[in-house]
Amino acid sequence: MRQSRALLDSVPPVSRSHLPTLPGRVTIREVGPRDGLQAEQPVHPEQRAELAAALVDAGVTRIEAASFVSPTAVPSMAGAAEVIARLRDHLARSSRPQPRVTALVPNVRGAEDALAAGVDELTVTVAASPTYNERNVRRSIDDSVLEIARVAELAHRQGVAVDVVISCAFGSPYEAAIRPEFVADLASRVAGDGAGSDAGRADAITLADTTGVATPAVIDTVLSNLDRALPGVDPGLHLHETRGTALANAYAALALGVTRFDTSVGGLGGSPFAEGAGGNLATEDFVAFLDASGVETGIELDRLLGAARMTRQLVGHELSSKVRGP
Repeated sequence: MRQSRALLDSVPPVSRSHLPTLPGRVTIREVGPRDGLQAEQPVHPEQRAELAAALVDAGVTRIEAASFVSPTAVPSMAGAAEVIARLRDHLARSSRPQPRVTALVPNVRGAEDALAAGVDELTVTVAASPTYNERNVRRSIDDSVLEIARVAELAHRQGVAVDVVISCAFGSPYEAAIRPEFVADLASRVAGDGAGSDAGRADAITLADTTGVATPAVIDTVLSNLDRALPGVDPGLHLHETRGTALANAYAALALGVTRFDTSVGGLGGSPFAEGAGGNLATEDFVAFLDASGVETGIELDRLLGAARMTRQLVGHELSSKVRGP
């Protein structure tokens, strides 16, 4: 025992200089009220707005609050305009800084409704997987790119930004593989690269690991290809937890300088078109990790955990997040 102790004492302290430097601050877009609850049994618009308000009160500065889709196709997102109106009413009485309120739209019709409701940002999706795109929005990728241009042109006329989310950017449940070069080319197309006009361009690009199959190495490869295609681009990431790797992938992205992430309270979420796909990276898990790593988010973990308890009551089942409050 003495010999072992002496041996241990002789080992020099481990140097941690090899650890990457992380950004000082990260922006989180909370997608629980939309992406999270869309995968659940319908929750009344008033309660969805209350959840969104609780998340804003916890310090969330960007929130995807609703989806302006057909209520027949997606009953859980019915009443989107009511959600936005109730959230706006809450914000008018709040002393906190006003968050950016976002809505997902599938097409120009949805964009018109969302803009009339008074959102600050639109998100619209196109998949790097042709089969997934057909099943999700019933269009080819080329048709989706054209529709995105129409949505962006409409939004820009009203001074509203558009974030294009590229689904299946790291893998597909249908195609054998998604080439990183194809993802980069698709991002260039929706960004309007070389078009010579701001009309019809995405203001931001978010890459989604829809099926949760990414690894840190794949994250590195896809982001590197994107950077070569669109130098200086500041992509966001939307990570799913299918294989329990979302936090590892987020850490890899942080080390590469990514500072925008979509997360969902309680880890809620999923996709009806990707069998077995897990929920989103849980907001409370990510915030706890960032707090411990000295990375600021502006989100108060205790109040966020209160919003998670509210979420658990709304959906009527346990959440997949690991960080729990009392």
